[in-house]
Amino acid sequence: MVKYNYIVIEGNIGAGKTTLATKIANDFNAKLILERFADNPFLPKFYADPERYSFPLELSFLADRYKQLKEEFMKQDLFKSFTIADYYFAKSLIFAAATLTGDEFNLYRQIFYIIYGMLPKPDLYVYLHLEPDRLIQNIQKRGREYEKLITTEYLKKIQDNYFLFFRQNPENKYLIIDINSIDFVENEEDYSLIIDKIFNCEYTSGMNKIVL
Repeated sequence: MVKYNYIVIEGNIGAGKTTLATKIANDFNAKLILERFADNPFLPKFYADPERYSFPLELSFLADRYKQLKEEFMKQDLFKSFTIADYYFAKSLIFAAATLTGDEFNLYRQIFYIIYGMLPKPDLYVYLHLEPDRLIQNIQKRGREYEKLITTEYLKKIQDNYFLFFRQNPENKYLIIDINSIDFVENEEDYSLIIDKIFNCEYTSGMNKIVL
């Protein structure tokens, strides 16, 4: 019996959050919510010209994530044991903090917090932690053309913003799993380790850190 109703798998670009969320959904009969980033027309433009396209990109993600999550939670699926997603709405603010500055970020933050309270918060927030060099390897492996311009510096900034959000919002329950020494995609035993930490351990509000 799963003790959670809503779990989020998060992490930096290339951490494996979609892979893990999908595998858990299949193994545990969970409702799966996947981010629709591939449909965003601003994403390739942003990586080519961040200064010009950062604000419309972040606003479009904010609107689409809110719309998707609201629609998904309005649709009840009585045959699924719980809901699992490969992103949390707060991702919008975390990434915007890395791409926007000054008045643009202040305006964006105001809009974000107006919407943020309207959506359900997860019972457990799982963050997959990988060092930027490993993230770059994973990004290159999946071969998305527009991601070739992503730098380790950008990934480090995103990582720092995740941990800043965790510290600033300690009411949530965060499980931070360091996966630098394992490969849960290729190794079933490594995947089982993660499953055990998610479903068979108790955690308190705030940051709970585990190294596998």
